[in-house]
Amino acid sequence: MKRSEVDRTKLSPMMQQYMEIKDKYEDSIIFFRLGDFYEMFFDDAILTSRILELTLTGKQAGLEEKVPMCGIPHHAYASYVDELIDKGYKVAICEQLEDPKETKGMVKRDVIQVVTKGTRIDSNIDSKSNNYIANIYDYSYCFGISYADISTGEVYATLVEGESDKVIKEIVRNGFKEVIVNDTIDREIVENLRTNHDILVTITKEELEDSDYNYIYKDIEDERIIKTIKHLLFYIIDTKKGDLHHLQPCKIIKSSMYLEFDVNTKKNLELVETLRNRERQYSLLWLLDKCKTAMGSRYLKNTILNPLTDRKEIERRYDLVSLLSTEFILRDDLIKSLDNVYDLERLVGRVTYGNLNAKDLLQLKNSLKELPKIKTILQGLKFNKKIETFEEVYSLLERTILEDAPFSIHEGHLIKEGYNEELDELKKISSGSKDFILEMEKTEKERTGIKNLKVGFNKVFGYYIEVSKGQCNLVKEEYGYERKQTLANCERFITPVLKEKENIILGAEEKIISLEYKLFMDIREVIKRYVQSLQKTAKIISEIDMLQAFSVVSDTYKFVRPEITKDKTLKLIECRHPVVEQVMKDKYIPNDIVMDKTTNILLITGPNMAGKSTYMRQCAITVIMAQIGCFVPCKSATMPIFDKIFTRIGASDDLVSGESTFMIEMKEANYAISEATENSLILFDELGRGTATYDGMSLAQAILEHIHDKIKAKTMFSTHYHELTILEKNLKQLKNVHVSALEEKGKVIFLHKVKQGAVDKSYGIHVASLAKLPKSLIERADEILNIYEKKNIKKETFTQTSLFELSEAETEPKINPIEEKLEEVNPLEMTPMEALSFLYELKKDIKDQK
Repeated sequence: MKRSEVDRTKLSPMMQQYMEIKDKYEDSIIFFRLGDFYEMFFDDAILTSRILELTLTGKQAGLEEKVPMCGIPHHAYASYVDELIDKGYKVAICEQLEDPKETKGMVKRDVIQVVTKGTRIDSNIDSKSNNYIANIYDYSYCFGISYADISTGEVYATLVEGESDKVIKEIVRNGFKEVIVNDTIDREIVENLRTNHDILVTITKEELEDSDYNYIYKDIEDERIIKTIKHLLFYIIDTKKGDLHHLQPCKIIKSSMYLEFDVNTKKNLELVETLRNRERQYSLLWLLDKCKTAMGSRYLKNTILNPLTDRKEIERRYDLVSLLSTEFILRDDLIKSLDNVYDLERLVGRVTYGNLNAKDLLQLKNSLKELPKIKTILQGLKFNKKIETFEEVYSLLERTILEDAPFSIHEGHLIKEGYNEELDELKKISSGSKDFILEMEKTEKERTGIKNLKVGFNKVFGYYIEVSKGQCNLVKEEYGYERKQTLANCERFITPVLKEKENIILGAEEKIISLEYKLFMDIREVIKRYVQSLQKTAKIISEIDMLQAFSVVSDTYKFVRPEITKDKTLKLIECRHPVVEQVMKDKYIPNDIVMDKTTNILLITGPNMAGKSTYMRQCAITVIMAQIGCFVPCKSATMPIFDKIFTRIGASDDLVSGESTFMIEMKEANYAISEATENSLILFDELGRGTATYDGMSLAQAILEHIHDKIKAKTMFSTHYHELTILEKNLKQLKNVHVSALEEKGKVIFLHKVKQGAVDKSYGIHVASLAKLPKSLIERADEILNIYEKKNIKKETFTQTSLFELSEAETEPKINPIEEKLEEVNPLEMTPMEALSFLYELKKDIKDQK
């Protein structure tokens, strides 16, 4: 049965209430609270039961046929929500807004929040990654992008000029899981994000007009960015329906502030996850993340994805990393303190939004306890940013929250003794009454002589006196016992005195729970006043945590401080790939990467599996490490500050869009060529291999010439087209290098050492042999190769303007014999018969030639 097919006039009042709420949240699965369960109905029930493997049942709703229904316990809903969110659905949590015990008729219900991929604020999200929600505002001539992490309060915005491809690249590069777009946007962008990148996209034109949140954008002058932010804020606030004043003033992102690279470079270099398994382990982030706090890990990840271009700031980080390595005792003390600091950013978010518990406040207290020590250490390091220590907040939490408080804030046992007189008095009454119950059990046993009599309690009947069946005959009328419940093996009684004490105990406990909840919320309100200061301190701790990680990693793996140069000299001596070095079992072979002021292009040749791709990757990774402020895996390093990195490493068809390897190669090459500047770094690995040999070789040469003559960017270009190595003669800024290999007794040994000059052999068949292809197949391939090599005429002439110049014999014009005959005769001097005879002979010659 579908919701749209139902006659609503026949529905029960509760189901009518559900239908009205569902009408407002058509695109969400409604978790509808009924007592101790969340129930789903109609299409939501059918969908949810299938995804979550729940039993699909039915519910009477005033109709002849039961409506589809499934349900989950309200206390265990989080894991079910997680699974639905991960699969791209939205979940609207609909709660009872009134206590059913105190309400006559229908209990009020409404949605208290909508949970989506990008708006989660609970503790189940990845602690080491930001969870951004973004929006795109299409202005027809440019795009506004803003994004926020609701769990930490960070808000950013930028403008993107150019075609729609550029805005899609920006969204994908940042890994946004959910995107809001305005209603006039090009629908191809929406379809691309949904289909090709599995991003949850919502279309809405609404903008926030609530002045309570204008502090987020009040210092921004560009009206386009303000409009973009307000568009995102409306969706966030409408979705979360709570206090979000922990959202911070928006930071404007300018592309010139950071080293730019696209999602392909991020993937190819395996910066935050590996290409094969898409896991954090064995990525650059995995290697560098020796952070002690979740905040530090998030800060590090963002820094890796957004390296700096500000030389002054980069050098400041170098100084601090160097100082932390020198002052290793202070660094060890810092590490110990950071180890006890919880996720301040997200704790503060939960304080503001209101979804915190006593455990959160205990984590906040334990974190604040470390701040005075950290402050002293930072002063010793002459760190240029100061943190607050929040002694008054720590003191409040120390005096109030019980160390063994439960997760729930609705069950009491939250507040320490001595904080509130009324609460202490109520606890004494409750405690005294409970003592009375124990004393009563002892007295009644003595008074009645019933040895197994006991006083018990349950939520249904309250306090009772229980007597076994075998001793019920000992209960006399004068005892004043009133039978309350008969069970198989016992009888339960109450007395006026017991009932009176029950009212006192239960009344006190109810008041205790109510008062403790109120006091807890009052404490939360006090802490809310410190939110902005706590966020600033959290950001400083994040940075120092990242820098201590750089220091530890640099000491452990023998990284060195780079020298930043103003000229275009790139000189990495004995450079290593930092991740490969730690993962591989054999000793890593370091290599020099040198491109001085007279060299812009390294043309890299050498056999497969010799290490050309690794050689190129380690250059880019070293540059990124240097520009995030970390020391680098070299014996010495001199480098300029790069503005952009472009890579084309590895081949993979884009099956979704139906584009071939070669098309992707050409698109990425075009992107690099059109966007690169002389301050960029370009890495092209075997560009042109996706098409026919001569086509690929011609394109490779043309691209190299274009980069050399027009862009002048530092470029590493690996190739199997050995004919290209002759370009060194004509392209003055190009140098040949090769990864060496040794051939012994028909076997190839990879030396993994990069040397000057070129090679002219690929060892492809040797590599196939190493891959354990059948011996007969290898021998046959060798025979075929010999045939091709004998047929091939080596071309020694190779210039910038043509790929292959023909030999003198090949360039000599060959005259056709028929043409020679035609040259010898004059048709005007021939009789008709002679002309006919001559034509017959020509036709015979042509036939013979065929």
